[in-house]
Amino acid sequence: MPNRYSSKRLARLAVATLAMGAAGSVQAGTATGAATEWTQLANNAQLVDLMKSSDIQVDNQLTQISQLAEQIQNQLKIYENMLQNTAQLPDHVWGQVESDLDQLRSIVDRGQGIAFSMGNADDVLQQRFQSYADLKTNLPDNATFSSTYLSWSNTNRDTIASSLKAASLTADQFDSEEDTMSSLRSMSETADGQMKALQVGHEIAAQQVAQMQKLRGLVSQQMTMMGTWLQTEQTDKDLAQARREKFFNAEVKSVPEGQKMEPRW
Repeated sequence: MPNRYSSKRLARLAVATLAMGAAGSVQAGTATGAATEWTQLANNAQLVDLMKSSDIQVDNQLTQISQLAEQIQNQLKIYENMLQNTAQLPDHVWGQVESDLDQLRSIVDRGQGIAFSMGNADDVLQQRFQSYADLKTNLPDNATFSSTYLSWSNTNRDTIASSLKAASLTADQFDSEEDTMSSLRSMSETADGQMKALQVGHEIAAQQVAQMQKLRGLVSQQMTMMGTWLQTEQTDKDLAQARREKFFNAEVKSVPEGQKMEPRW
């Protein structure tokens, strides 16, 4: 019986479902939506079905995030050059700066949300399927994808915190739209404050371009492994089905006339 899905196709569908959950939960201000969806599934069949239920690819989302971060990085550099030639950026221009920096904050949230969801998926799959848990990866020190995503997330946050500290800001001031806007309004009052905001924003945008590339690489590894596992599971099911059909459809030979059916011991 032919397989319905290719390995690559299955992997993309699996990862895409997680990306949708991550994106939706980030819009709501948290990164827990996808995790809840995965853990609340009643049985393993539902879990696998969910992995096959979407056509959107997480790789495309990460590409878009990276491209947007790069655009913001370039735009902030333009603002920096403008500020060097004027005493202070006018209010209407600073409004654009605030919008770009808030978008940058959202980018960080989206990346963290995807990493959280992918790590959670790895945990759930390992708990539910021994065949998945037994798969080996190329991750160093026998690490799981879950722990590696957590490490990526922590490193990303620490890097951002370090950049913010250079501008006398804290990570808490970058966690929510309200806190970010409040900090930016205070910094807009002086040219020095504006320059610091532009510089730290430019630095964080550059970091996110690099970090999203790392996240894409990690997702790609997991996507490949998921595809291998799903293909193996499908092959096993197809083989079992073929054997059942062969057994039940086997030709029943008639007993020749005059021959007795007797047990043979």
